[in-house]
Amino acid sequence: MNDQALLRYSRQIMLEPIEIEGQERLLESHALVIGAGGLGSPVALYLAAAGVGRLTLADDDAVELSNLQRQIAHGEADIGRNKAASACEAALALNPSCRITAVTERLDGEALAHAVQAADLVLDCTDRFASRYAINAACRAAGVPLISGAAIRFGGQLAVFDSRDPESPCYACLYPPGEPGEDEELRCAENGVVAPLVGVIGSFQALEAVKLLSGAGRAHRGLSTFDGLTGEWRHFRVPRDPACPVCGTA
Repeated sequence: MNDQALLRYSRQIMLEPIEIEGQERLLESHALVIGAGGLGSPVALYLAAAGVGRLTLADDDAVELSNLQRQIAHGEADIGRNKAASACEAALALNPSCRITAVTERLDGEALAHAVQAADLVLDCTDRFASRYAINAACRAAGVPLISGAAIRFGGQLAVFDSRDPESPCYACLYPPGEPGEDEELRCAENGVVAPLVGVIGSFQALEAVKLLSGAGRAHRGLSTFDGLTGEWRHFRVPRDPACPVCGTA
C-alpha cells in the first residue's frame, strides 16, 4: 500500500483484528455480488469503500423509478440503465482504485459456476428462491463461502454458509427445496419493503464479507432475523442436514 492507501483505509488498519495484514488481504480479494438492487447497493458501495480489491457485480435488470426508494446505488439519471452497470459506476466513484466489473446478463448454468469459482466469496443479494438455490449449489460445488441476505416488508434475515467448515449447513439445509412456496414470496414488487431495511441487511452482509476476507473475528453462524417494527434481532442455530440434497451425507 502507498501513502494514499494507508490514509484511505487508516480507520480500518488501526483496528487490531484487521491491521495492515487484514487490509492487504482485502485489497487482494475478489467478491462476487449477485443482485445490484436493494441489498446489492449497500453491499457494493461498502465493499468498494472498505477496499475489497476486486468486485464483480451481476444483475440483468434495469433501474426503474420504483427502485429509487431503496436502491441507493442508483439515481434518477440511471432509470433504464442496467443495474450492474449503474452500481459499478457508483462504487467506482467511491473508490476508483477498486477493479469493478459489471455482468449485465443473468448468471446461471456454466456462467454462474465459472463466476463463483473465480471469486473468494459470494454475496447473494437476489430476491427469488430459484436464484438462491442455484447460487447455493454453485458455491457448495466450488467450496466458496456464501453470504445470504433477504429483506421484505419490515423483516430481514442473514446467514453465512461456508463449505470450508465441515459443520456449516447450506441454504438448502435452511430452506429445503419445495418448502418455501412460490418465488414471488420474496419479491419486493409483490410485497413491499421499507426503505432502510435493505440498508440494515445489506450492511450486515458487507460486514460479514469484510470479516471473512480480512480474517477478522469469527464468521456469523446460524440464522439472524430482524424485525424492523420492534427493532428486535433473533438468532437461530441451523444444523447441517444429513439428508440435504445439496450438501447432505445421507
